[in-house]
Amino acid sequence: MVASAFLPELWTEILIPVCAVVGIAFSLFQWFIVSRVRVSADQGASSSSSGGSKNGYGDYLIEEEEGVNDQSVVAKCAEIQTAISEGATSFLFTEYRYVGVFMVIFAAIIFVFLGSVEGFSTENKPCTYDETKTCKPALATAAFSTIAFVLGAVTSVLSGFLGMKIATYANARTTLEARKGVGKAFIVAFRSGAVMGFLLAASGLLVLYVTINVFKIYYGDDWEGLFEAITGYGLGGSSMALFGRVGGGIYTKAADVGADLVGKIERNIPEDDPRNPAVIADNVGDNVGDIAGMGSDLFGSYAEASCAALVVASISSFGINHDFTAMCYPLLISSMGILVCLITTLFATDFFEIKAVKEIEPALKNQLIISTVIMTVGIAVVSWVGLPSSFTIFNFGTQKVVQNWQLFLCVCVGLWAGLIIGFVTEYYTSNAYSPVQDVADSCRTGAATNVIFGLALGYKSVIIPIFAIAVSIFVSFSFAAMYGVAVAALGMLSTIATGLAIDAYGPISDNAGGIAEMAGMSHRIRERTDALDAAGNTTAAIGKGFAIGSAALVSLALFGAFVIRAGVHTVDVLKPKVIIGLNVGAMLPYWFSAMTLKSVGSAALKMVEEVRRQFNTIPGLMEGTAEPDYATCVKISTDASIKEMIPPGCLVMLTPLIVGFFFGVETLSGVLAGSLVSGVQIAISASNTGGAWDNAKKYIEAGVSEHAKSLGPKGSEPHKAAVIGDTIGDPLKDTSGPSLNILIKLMAVESLVFAPFFATHGGILFKYL
Repeated sequence: MVASAFLPELWTEILIPVCAVVGIAFSLFQWFIVSRVRVSADQGASSSSSGGSKNGYGDYLIEEEEGVNDQSVVAKCAEIQTAISEGATSFLFTEYRYVGVFMVIFAAIIFVFLGSVEGFSTENKPCTYDETKTCKPALATAAFSTIAFVLGAVTSVLSGFLGMKIATYANARTTLEARKGVGKAFIVAFRSGAVMGFLLAASGLLVLYVTINVFKIYYGDDWEGLFEAITGYGLGGSSMALFGRVGGGIYTKAADVGADLVGKIERNIPEDDPRNPAVIADNVGDNVGDIAGMGSDLFGSYAEASCAALVVASISSFGINHDFTAMCYPLLISSMGILVCLITTLFATDFFEIKAVKEIEPALKNQLIISTVIMTVGIAVVSWVGLPSSFTIFNFGTQKVVQNWQLFLCVCVGLWAGLIIGFVTEYYTSNAYSPVQDVADSCRTGAATNVIFGLALGYKSVIIPIFAIAVSIFVSFSFAAMYGVAVAALGMLSTIATGLAIDAYGPISDNAGGIAEMAGMSHRIRERTDALDAAGNTTAAIGKGFAIGSAALVSLALFGAFVIRAGVHTVDVLKPKVIIGLNVGAMLPYWFSAMTLKSVGSAALKMVEEVRRQFNTIPGLMEGTAEPDYATCVKISTDASIKEMIPPGCLVMLTPLIVGFFFGVETLSGVLAGSLVSGVQIAISASNTGGAWDNAKKYIEAGVSEHAKSLGPKGSEPHKAAVIGDTIGDPLKDTSGPSLNILIKLMAVESLVFAPFFATHGGILFKYL
C-alpha cells in the first residue's frame, strides 16, 4: 500500500497546532467577555454603559424598578464568591500535594519496571513486529514513557485546576447578570463553561502533539517505540483524573448530604440558606467534584483514545510507510472537533438569544445536535484529505485492508452513539419525561417506594446505551479492527469542547443560585437561577453519559492495544487463567463502589454531626442573627476526602501490577474484560438513578404542573421522601458512578504501558505451579 494521504505532511505539521492555538485563543476571548461583568458594589461597573448588545451590557437592572437594588447585595455576592474560590483552591492544593507524591513514586515504578525488560540495556534491539529493522532499547522506552506520564499528569492537573478557577470566577457574575434577565445569566454561565471546554480540548491536543514531535527527534523512524512511549501520556492523565474524581466526589457529597439532611429534613430551611453551616462547603464541592473532576476525566479519555489509536497505527501501514499525515489522523479528528465546537458555541451565544426559561434546555441540547451534525461533515473532510484511499491496519498478527470511507464510518458510529447515549440519559433523568415523574409520584407513599422506583429506573436505563455501544463496537471492529474501535471512541470525544461547556455550565449555575440565596437577593432572581440550574442538572447527566460511553470504547481500544503489545492472540474464556480473571475483574467495580460509597457515608456522618452541633450550640443561628462557622465544615470535607480517596485509588492502580506480575497477561486480560463489562453497566445505572432522584425532588419543588403541585409544596411528606432519595443518589451520581469509568480506563491504559514488563516477567506464580 504505497498510496499516501492527500494532505501534505507540512500542512499537517501546521494545521494541528494552529487549530489548538485557535481553541486556546477562543477560550481566552470568552473569558474576556465574561470578565466584563464586574463583581463590584459600583453600579456603573455592574451595569456597564458600553452598548446595548444582546449580551446585556448597559441593560437596566430589573431590581431598579422594584427599588431593591441594594449595592450591599452585590458586595455580599463578591464576598461569597471569594469564600467559595478560596475553599476550592485550598482543597485542590491539598489534594495535589498528595497526588504529587504519588506521581513521583509511580513515575519511578514505570522507569524501573520498563527498564528491567532488557536488563537496563542501552543496545538497540530488533523491532517486535519487523525483526529486519532495529528499534531503540527498552531503557529509552522506560525513560520516555516516564516523561510522557509526568506530562499527562501535569496537563490533567492543570485542566482540573483551571476549570475550577474559571467556574469560581463566573458563579457570582452569573448571579449578577440574572438581575437583567435569564438570557443574560445563561450567556455568562455558558461562556464560562466554553472557556473550560476549549482550554482543555486545545491544551490536551497541543501538549500531545508537541510531545510526539519532541520524542520523534530521538526515535527517528522507530515509530513503534515512539508511540509505545507516548502511552504514558494517557496513563498520567487518567491517574490524576481518578484522584480528582474520587477526592472531589467525596468532598462535594459529604457537604451536600450533610447540608440536606440537617438543613432540609430536620430544620426545614431552604437549600443554600446562609444559616446552614455546610452551605459554603456544598458550593465548593460543586467546583472541585463536578468541574475539576469532570475536566480531568474527559481529558484522560481523550488522551487514552489517542494513545490507543496511535499504538495500533504505528505497526500498521501508516507506521510502516512513515505516512505522518495518516498517522496523525486521530489528532486531525480532534483538531476538526475544536473548529466545529467553536462554530457550534456561536449558536448559543451570538446567533440566537435566550428570552424565556423554557428556551434554556433546548438551547443546550441543540449544542449537542448541531455539533454532531457539523462534525459528521468535518470527519468526512478529514478522512478524505488525511487518509490514503486504501491502507492496512494491524489486526492480531495480520494486516487488514481498509478503505478510507470505512474509517470515516467508524468515527461517525462513535460520534452518533454518543448523541444517542446523551439523549437516552436525558430521557431517564429529566423531569420533563415520565420516568422521573413516576419516581416523583412514588414519593406519595414514602422514601422506600421512591428508592425502589429509582433503582428500577437506573437498571432499565442501561439497555439502550449498551446496545448503542455494542453496535459501535461491531461496526468499528468489523471495518478496522481495534484501530476502528479507538477512532470510534475519538469520534464520541471529538466534540469534547461542547460537551464540557454544557457540563461545566451546570455547576456554575448551581453556584449562582446558592450565591443568590446566601446574598438575600429577591425571589425573582432565585427563580431564574433555579431555572438555569434545573437545565444544568439534565446536561450534567448527559455529560456523565458521554463520559461513560466513551470510557467503554476507550477501554476496549486500550484492551486491544494491550493484548497486541503483550503478544496475546486470543483470550480463551474456557481457560482457568482467564475465567478467574473475568470473575475478579467483574467484582472490582463493586469493591470500588463500596469503598467510595462508604467514604461518602463516613464523611457525611461527620458533617451531619458538625452541622447539628452548630445549630444546637450557636445562639441565634436559626434566627439569622449569628454567623455559622463555615470554615470547620470546609475543613471536615477536605480532611475526609483526602483521607478517603487513597484506598480506592490504590485498589485501581495496584490491581494491574499485582495481577500482571503474579498471574500473567492472560489472567490480566480476563480482569480487564470483566471490569469493562461490569463497570460500564454499574456506572450507567448509578449515574442515572442518582440523576433521576435529584430531578424528582426538583420536580416537586418547582410545582409547575398540577401533578407536581399535588406532591408539594416544600416540606410536605412526599417532598421529604424525595429529599431522602436525592441524598442517597448523590454519591451514586457524583462519586461512584463517574469514578467507575476512570477505573475501567485506567486499569486498561496501565496494563498497556506495562505490557512489555508483564510479557517478559509476568506470571511468576504459574511458572512454579
